[in-house]
Amino acid sequence: MFARVRRMMLIAGLTTAVGVAAVLIAIGYRLFRSEGSTVAASDITATVPKGARIVSPAVAGDRLVVTLDIGGVTEIRTFDAHTLKPAGRLKFANEP
Repeated sequence: MFARVRRMMLIAGLTTAVGVAAVLIAIGYRLFRSEGSTVAASDITATVPKGARIVSPAVAGDRLVVTLDIGGVTEIRTFDAHTLKPAGRLKFANEP
């Protein structure tokens, strides 16, 4: 009887140790991986068409989203938040 209890306690202890080790490894991996991905700050100037007005800037995930009003036409431009390179452009026009 005591041998079975000891064996079950040993199995439970080993399972707990493996779980705690897995959590610590995951935390350490994320800490060391995120340190290397730091991007140096830089000054970038994005040009907009003449007469354009920035309606609203926003952040969506890893994208910077800028809504522009260009002479009554709405345009959305997206940029990568890490590199600030243009990622896409969406134009809206009124139907004739």
